[in-house]
Amino acid sequence: MTTLGLAAALAAPLTAQPTPAADPAFTRCMTQLQATAGKQGIAADRFAAITAGLQPDPSVLPLLDAQPEFTTPIWDYLAALVDRPRVDDGRAMLLQHRDLLQRVSAQYGVDPATIVAVWGVESDYGRVFGKRPLLQSLATLSCAGRRQPFFRGELLALIKLIEQGDLQAQGLSGSWAGAFGHTQFMPSTYARIAVDGDGDGRRDLVASIPDALASTANYLKRAGWRSGEPWGMEVRIPEGFKTAQAGRTQRRALADWRALGITGLDGSALAPQGLPADARAALLLPAGAKGPALLVFRNYDAIYSYNA
Repeated sequence: MTTLGLAAALAAPLTAQPTPAADPAFTRCMTQLQATAGKQGIAADRFAAITAGLQPDPSVLPLLDAQPEFTTPIWDYLAALVDRPRVDDGRAMLLQHRDLLQRVSAQYGVDPATIVAVWGVESDYGRVFGKRPLLQSLATLSCAGRRQPFFRGELLALIKLIEQGDLQAQGLSGSWAGAFGHTQFMPSTYARIAVDGDGDGRRDLVASIPDALASTANYLKRAGWRSGEPWGMEVRIPEGFKTAQAGRTQRRALADWRALGITGLDGSALAPQGLPADARAALLLPAGAKGPALLVFRNYDAIYSYNA
């Protein structure tokens, strides 16, 4: 470009970029939500400031019915979540955060390995929080698609967390469904369960590893975690076993499972360590009768409660 051409270009008036056209249905929905928020103690001007400029993101709506847990074969799903590098990284995290984990474990009764395992699965130890703007996703799901009442509750819970100073709205991102932070809490769970693990007066599960790990342990404790007990064990089922007897809610005493021919993986009699004599268990066959069989106990239910 010549000097004259450059000067002309610099002198030319800037063309304003068009603002996205407002979606009338979304605008009406947000107006209704502002009124609901007001009844819950959120001032109208604060609601307006926190939600200013939000536009719906229709791309989140198809994801309501396409969660990978339900559409991916079990082996592919596990291979992506529990590969060797992730296990190795988990062991490194156990060492790196040993003092913190020992303190958290002593306070909540949940062993360090379980806490770190949840962290690894949920966000790859803080590497993957989710890239979707959290307020936008929750606002969209509050105003369109199925489960709108659920997501409205989550959106209002998030706004309250921002309003009370636990979180900053700027740059807050997470999963399409609203889970966020190191261990992927939903906002309503965050409001009920999160704790201040580093003593700075805030519950920040995005920027504070101590807050996130302590909150995860607190969740499991409140979900019924029993200190010192295993979550489950791999077992062997006999030939011809009736698979209709498997399922998370079909609990039996260990003696009953032994009577049905269930043994340890090496063929030994069932004798899980750390369980009370009256422990009951359920049998899971995640890949069918020809795949692995898992006998799960009360602590499995606490993990299931965390993320079904």
